[in-house]
Amino acid sequence: MNKRALRADILLLVTAAVWGFGFIAQRSGMEFIGPFAFNGIRFILGSISLFPFIFLRRFHSVHVTASPRYMILPSLVAGICLFLAVMLQQFGIMFTTAGNAGFITGLYVVLTPFFGIFLGRKTGYATWIGSVLTLCGLYFISAAGRPSINPGDIIVIISAFFWAFHVLLIDRFIHSDSKQNVSQETTIDPLELSFGQFAVCGILTLLGSFLFEPHVIAAVERVNTSLLNEGLFSWLPLPELITEVKHGTVMFPVGALIPVLYGGLGSVGIAYTLQVIAQRDAPPAHATIILCFEGSFAALGGVLLLSEKIGVWTLLGFILMLAGMLATQWEVIAKSRE
Repeated sequence: MNKRALRADILLLVTAAVWGFGFIAQRSGMEFIGPFAFNGIRFILGSISLFPFIFLRRFHSVHVTASPRYMILPSLVAGICLFLAVMLQQFGIMFTTAGNAGFITGLYVVLTPFFGIFLGRKTGYATWIGSVLTLCGLYFISAAGRPSINPGDIIVIISAFFWAFHVLLIDRFIHSDSKQNVSQETTIDPLELSFGQFAVCGILTLLGSFLFEPHVIAAVERVNTSLLNEGLFSWLPLPELITEVKHGTVMFPVGALIPVLYGGLGSVGIAYTLQVIAQRDAPPAHATIILCFEGSFAALGGVLLLSEKIGVWTLLGFILMLAGMLATQWEVIAKSRE
């Protein structure tokens, strides 16, 4: 392995670790602010953090990329899908552990090739084997040895479908220029698309913090009162929090700063930039496999930082899910060696 490939692998592993520990930030952040407010602030921060890189790329690049008007529709579509994925994931984390959420979110690695069937892509035996292993892992994580399935796990599973849709959307937008005879002026830059979709997601979630967050607790209470004792509901809705801080009856939630900064600048800004740099020297198959370890880092972070306990069934589920994700990528690995 040459030095550039080794550096790429190290950067990808760091990216997976940053994303994995991001689940810790998502869970701990909701001890201070609500789910909509947390995601809204961190995605706005993430979007802003990419702006300097975009400016430098446009200033120094000799290649012409899409003008802003060509970025509006892709940014809106990808941003709305991202909004649905992150909010479902965030609500799921309210009722489950960071480790569970990290591994279950990785289900999109298995779902993506299945949805690709509808786009005319083939699905081989490795994908089917990986899917069976992953489903078995899901059972052990969510149901084995428990009287009922964790509702948070179910919500995160639903979010994984939207993560898979999101992957396919990004692939469609980024590679559309190679499938059609389009000019360079309409070529979509991945970094600029990320900036746009993060901004759309951040704006939608901030709007949600004012429109929906005040009604979240009441809605959960109507569904099942016992869920209030199982989830993270110590936060105040953003409108109420702002009012209380203004009147001086509540202190500004300083404890939320580190999780929000980590989630925005770390998980979104820094990790995405590292991924882009690393994938210049790492084949996609290699990158996907290393990034699969995101769930492992989420589980490790949950144990070390949140004192989450991992039982035998859950550990077995983690192992099966990781094996399933890696098996799903086997065909991509074999193709890259040809």
